[in-house]
Order: sequence, then C-alpha cells, then structure tokens
Amino acid sequence: MKNFFFCARNLEDYLAPLINATEKKLVDIHDKNLLTTKDVQSLFRSIINTHLEGLKYFDTPISDVIVTGLQGVKLDFNFGLRLEVPEGNWRVRIIDFDSGIIFFDKYVSDVRLSSLEFYYIHWKVELFLDDEKVFSHTLDLENKQVLMNVPRIGMGDVISMLPYIEEFRRKNNCEVSIILPDYLREFTAYLYPELKQVGDVNYKSYAAYHIPIPSDILPVWSVDMRNYPLGRIVGVALGLNTIAPKKIFEPTMSPLIDDPYVCIAVQASHPKKGWFYPKGWDIIIDYLKSLGYRVLCIDRHQEVSDESIKICKPDGAEDVTGNFSIMHRANMLYYAEFFIGLSSGIAWIADAVGCPVVMICGFSQDWFEFYTPYRVANRLVCNGCLTDLRVSYMKQNCPYHEGTPREFECQKKISPRQVMNAIEQLIINEKLKPPILRQ
Repeated sequence: MKNFFFCARNLEDYLAPLINATEKKLVDIHDKNLLTTKDVQSLFRSIINTHLEGLKYFDTPISDVIVTGLQGVKLDFNFGLRLEVPEGNWRVRIIDFDSGIIFFDKYVSDVRLSSLEFYYIHWKVELFLDDEKVFSHTLDLENKQVLMNVPRIGMGDVISMLPYIEEFRRKNNCEVSIILPDYLREFTAYLYPELKQVGDVNYKSYAAYHIPIPSDILPVWSVDMRNYPLGRIVGVALGLNTIAPKKIFEPTMSPLIDDPYVCIAVQASHPKKGWFYPKGWDIIIDYLKSLGYRVLCIDRHQEVSDESIKICKPDGAEDVTGNFSIMHRANMLYYAEFFIGLSSGIAWIADAVGCPVVMICGFSQDWFEFYTPYRVANRLVCNGCLTDLRVSYMKQNCPYHEGTPREFECQKKISPRQVMNAIEQLIINEKLKPPILRQ
C-alpha cells in the first residue's frame, strides 16, 4: 500500500521554510497537493520523526475506533487525519467542515492518505466507490476519548498549556487523557482533576493531539510560537478562540516559614536566560533585606552552567535550593509576599498560585509570557529576539550579537534600579507593608 501525504493548506506556504530548515532540495513536484516524490516524502518523514520522536508514526496502524462498515477502509484522527482505502475505483474528498474548503478530491487506489497537519481541523471525509457515495464522517469529539500528548518541553510551556487543554475538554464535552512529564503530574492532578493522566500513547483514542512547541515545524503544527503568547499557541492549535481561565490554587500545606519572605529564582531552562547585570542579584537581595524581608532562593540547583555561562545562587539569599516537588514549590510561593525571577517555569508556577511576579526578561516581548504589571526589560537596547521571526533564538546563543561586546545585552542592561522600581510599584499595588514598617 502506498503512503502519501496531503496538505490542507497550499503546500507552497510551507515548502520554502521547511527546505531552509532541513537544508534539503526538492525535486520537481508534479502535484502540489499529493506529495509523491522521494525527496518530499523523505523531508516530511524527517520532520515528523524529529518532532514526534518515539511515537513510531510510520509503523502505527490506523485504529479501529471509527467503524467505516467498508472492507479495507480505515480512518482515524490520532495523527491528524489518516485514511486507508483498498484497491478499487475510489474517490476521496476531504473537507474542512466549517469553511467548506476542499483539501483533497482525487481518485485513488490501495493508498494510505496522511495529513501533514496534526493540529485541530474540523475534518469531513467523503468516500465514493464507482462514483457512488458510500461513506461520510465528520469529526465529532463530543463524549469521545481524546489524547493530549505533551512532550518533554519546558515546565513553563506545559503549565501555560493546561488551562487551554482544560478549556478544550470543556468546550467539546470530550474525555481528555493527557501524557505529562512525571514532575508535573501531582500539580496538574490537583488543579485539573478532570484531565485523566495516562502513561503512554495507546493509539486507541478517537483523536489525539501531539503538542510540540518549536517554531520551525509548520505544517505539522498550525502556528509559529513567535507569533502568539505562550499559552495561546496551544489554544489556537486546538481550535480555541478564547482566553482560557486559570484555576484558583488553594494551598495544601501550612506555611513553612513564619517571617515575611520573598522567593527568588536566578535560573531558567537555559543559562542564557539569566540576568547578567554585574552584582544585580546581590543589590536586589540587599535591598529586600533592608525592607525586612527574608530572601529565599528556590532554584533546583545551586549552580548551573554551559560552555560559557555559569549561574550560581547569590550568596546573600537563603539556600532553599533542591529537588523539591512542584507542589512543595507551589505552596511556598503561595505564602510568599512576591516572587522575583526570569522567564522560567518557576515564574509560571508563581503566577498559577496567585503570587505576584517581578519578571526580569528582555529576550522576549511583554505579550509572550503571562501578563504581569511588574515585567522588567530595557527596550532601549537590542531585545525581543525570542519572538523575532527573523532569527531563531532557540538555535543561537545570541542571534544578533553573539561573540561581540553586545552579546546578551537584553539581559545585561536591565539595571537594579529598574527592578527596584517594579518592586516598589508591586508593594503599592498589592497594598503590602514591608516588615521594616511593621515593627
């Protein structure tokens, strides 16, 4: 049986960036909707294998959840749309039910058709045998089993997705199972008990959505991460046109510390996301202590580094680093007066539990992460390359100035005074009374 990809959108929308991303050349494409050349097939096989590693996409049979009633005809939505038809005079028509756009309308025989798009599309499939309609099916998720496969990506990325996955479940009235990194299972189960957690892909659901985030995987994923706020990337790809509400966190532990305290975290998913103003953290810690606060560093490690950057726990902060559970960190942040950190997973936890966040971050634009009025960036220097479509922040240390005196200036040129301004505004807005004034 032949295995052909088809593309819902015009393939030319995708080919140029894909070729550039994989450094491959394509031979002549005789049909822009049905990809048959070896180079094209190889290109998309490479992309799918890279971003769906371990799923064995090309070895996975189509499930039997959808009963077609036709011998040799199989259909599922576990990897976009996959349809098998046996030998015969078959005409296949694949449509977007909502807009009526026809993606595919051809005569085929002994073929498996696979969509390049793995995100939510309101698919409609019609089959004709000898020009007589013999089968029609429209994607309908209500009361169906739907799998959300969340890969090993950054903690903040996953936390940003959860409200949208829950909103997808609610809107479609479906039963959602979710595959998560182990460290987030307890936290997710507490906030989103309606999402059934499973350990592995079983390919038996009615539909499945495998959630990647990287920016260069069109058309497998519907949007470039640099175009949308982090959480909304998943919402858009799941067909949601809404801002998903967050759950309200209630603590599961009593306060571990009686004194008023502030939590800080100086690390993120990569050392290059650090705050590099000389002695910046030391200045802020001294300032917080002058207000009477205890300052707790809650990073996982005391020190992280790559080949050129080392990030260490500031000497003036109390050492509460360690491999604590996310729920432990969530409870600690819930009782904190506020949190100061970077664009990091721990900042997303703070936001999720309602702890005010001072975010020191110039490498993305203000709209990319969750909203905080205490965002600190210096927009008078080079900044925002994470959300810059002209470069790939994920693949380069400093896309514009690597190896020059201006390297990482977006994180070097944020001054302690700017951070203190944000802290002072937070204290006013949140009606806090620093401990030094409580005596």
